[in-house]
Amino acid sequence: MASVATETLPFAEPLAGRFAGLPPASLSLYWLGQAGFALRAGGYRILIDPYLSDSLALKYRGTATPHERMMPAPITPDELGPIDLVLCTHHHTDHLDAATLAPLAARLPALRFAVPAASAELATTRIGVGEDRLIPLDAGMAVEPLPGLRVHAVRGAHETLETDALGRHRFLGYGLDWDGLRLFHSGDTIPFEGQAAEVAALRSHLALLPVNGRSPALRAAGIAGNLTLDEAAALCASCGIPAMIAHHHGLFAFNTADPAEIDARAAVAAPLELLRARVQVEYRLRAA
Repeated sequence: MASVATETLPFAEPLAGRFAGLPPASLSLYWLGQAGFALRAGGYRILIDPYLSDSLALKYRGTATPHERMMPAPITPDELGPIDLVLCTHHHTDHLDAATLAPLAARLPALRFAVPAASAELATTRIGVGEDRLIPLDAGMAVEPLPGLRVHAVRGAHETLETDALGRHRFLGYGLDWDGLRLFHSGDTIPFEGQAAEVAALRSHLALLPVNGRSPALRAAGIAGNLTLDEAAALCASCGIPAMIAHHHGLFAFNTADPAEIDARAAVAAPLELLRARVQVEYRLRAA
């Protein structure tokens, strides 16, 4: 694997200004909260699983699992400016959010959305677009939605490997390859048989993995879980991924991970470079 470095660059200005800056000679990432990331790859601006609204707080207010934000959205859909591509890993609202995606679709009529083919019909309704603006994906597919950007879809298990009547997977992870810089966003997942082989084949330099874990109590409430911090680190080790950003924490109090535990593990994670997703930080992948 080619030598690639991961840099962390804190910044003080609003994310909108940082995201709108000159194209970097690298692959840059900004955390949007939960599993959401904004990416800049040369002149491209790409979103993965953006949840920038309070739609879930409104839906679940007064229930046993209130989805009130622990952190504000670092940017609004309008402040994102021009976007070239949105990737959504699955149908849950904190990954496929009508209140975030529909305004983007209305403002940017050329914008396309990569979604699991199993959820394409739901995506057209939530986003308010026709099928011509979707890029329907299934595990094992590879596409080039933008010149020079390759996207590979792999399976995810949020807590099960779920398929529709046509055998298409409802939960996906995406490997992105731009100019030889490769990252992997797992979507929501737990470990499953065959996972390591699929992820290793992507030869990623950086993994974006959820670390909020899972519990019987949440499962009983209908809330599927994710990798634990130990499981996420083990996946990187088994796949030869040198760096990882731990996310899916700090948004909903009933379903999060302790930042102190992530930071403590990061201090002893070598040779894995373990980073906790933070706002006001630019993460860069660049050729070393």
